[in-house]
Amino acid sequence: MSVHTESGSFQPVAEIFPDAGDPRLPEHDRFYLPPTGFARFAPGTVLRTRTVDLALFGRVPQKISAWQLLYRTNDLNGVADAAVTTVLLPWGTAPTDSRPLVSFQCAIDGVSSKCFPSYSLRRGARALGAIPQLELPVIAEALARGWAVSVPDHGGMGGHFGVAREPGYRALDAIRAALSFQPLGLSSATQVGLWGYSGGGLATAWTAELAAGYAPELDIVGAVAGSPVGDPASAFVRLNGSLLSGFSTVCVAALRRAYPELERVLSAHAKPEFHDLLADAESRTTLSLVSRFAGKNIDRYSNSTFAELLAQPELQRVLDDIRPGGQAPAMPLFVLQGVNDELIAVDDVDQHVDRYRSGGAYVHYLRDRLSLHMPLLYIGTPVTMNWLADRFGGRDLAPAGTATVWSVAWTKREAKGHLRFARLFARMLAGRPITARRIRTRPDAVSAPIRRARPGGE
Repeated sequence: MSVHTESGSFQPVAEIFPDAGDPRLPEHDRFYLPPTGFARFAPGTVLRTRTVDLALFGRVPQKISAWQLLYRTNDLNGVADAAVTTVLLPWGTAPTDSRPLVSFQCAIDGVSSKCFPSYSLRRGARALGAIPQLELPVIAEALARGWAVSVPDHGGMGGHFGVAREPGYRALDAIRAALSFQPLGLSSATQVGLWGYSGGGLATAWTAELAAGYAPELDIVGAVAGSPVGDPASAFVRLNGSLLSGFSTVCVAALRRAYPELERVLSAHAKPEFHDLLADAESRTTLSLVSRFAGKNIDRYSNSTFAELLAQPELQRVLDDIRPGGQAPAMPLFVLQGVNDELIAVDDVDQHVDRYRSGGAYVHYLRDRLSLHMPLLYIGTPVTMNWLADRFGGRDLAPAGTATVWSVAWTKREAKGHLRFARLFARMLAGRPITARRIRTRPDAVSAPIRRARPGGE
């Protein structure tokens, strides 16, 4: 539905859907189908809205103010597409209050719509093993700071996990949609922060890279990319045949949907059993596919070796395209990575950071010696929140550089943050309201304009 303005342009009137109660999978939910002619509208235009109920692990109801927005965006090739973001406010807050917005890119890490945050975060979702369900507590920590949050389905309805640039388009257009959505009380002047971990960190890196060119009007003050993969091609080789080879399998399943040349290579070199394997991976949540495909080696499903497959020119073009780091982000960037991460190689992230610094980006890179992959998401939440809070507060940036510590948890400021986080999780388990708490400002944290350090400084 649209109205015709005096200038002759069409402006949409967003359709308001009722909350349907128990969620349907997106492919069976009419909310996800864009209206006819939606491509005429500008990227970020809200097409449809509804209120939703969220739950911890799909079962424990959460008192969080939540809506979903269907909005216009673009795919990898610049073709008009529609996606959904879940937008959140602390319980009981007034939209007249001033607050920043955080775009949280979940680690969707799957093709199945059960992994989409718009489905898996909802009350009644049957999505055991979907990573966004494990990330709801860290999203709630941002709400407890009083911030608004946008959680986009950055892989789109096609489940394009690992595809280049698309996550950035969808996240940036979701921010545009959230800023225009009246119940959130935001505006074009609202400060925005980006945040994501693992597959969500990769999506955040793409969002940060594309922001200046694709959505220059947004006031993005900083981005946090936790364990952001660095080099997906390197991860393919390293994980193939390992206990975590399910990640490689599902990423191939996703990439072939966006890159026809990959499908042609698979048709020519892969055995029929491998296509059955990919179809199985497309139907599973992330943790389910990891256990199902542990130890699978692509060499056994190909007429050539995995190394020979990777050497195919068509596949090389795909792998080069999905490697982030070609465009230095314009905003300050904080990268967090485990030195002994069992899933994401620290060397790949080191090189990713180097590519950004070579392009002139400010990067604060913090490496943790003790944490494994999933624990670092939670252990790193306080330092992440404090860094974003400093960006929203306009505080000075520390000199850019790389620091390697035993644990990001072992400072006085972060230790207090862990206690707050534990109390918040207890509230979530009890189904108590997630409200905005008062955070004391450090005496030395005086509001001041951001001062950029020299790019690449150590």
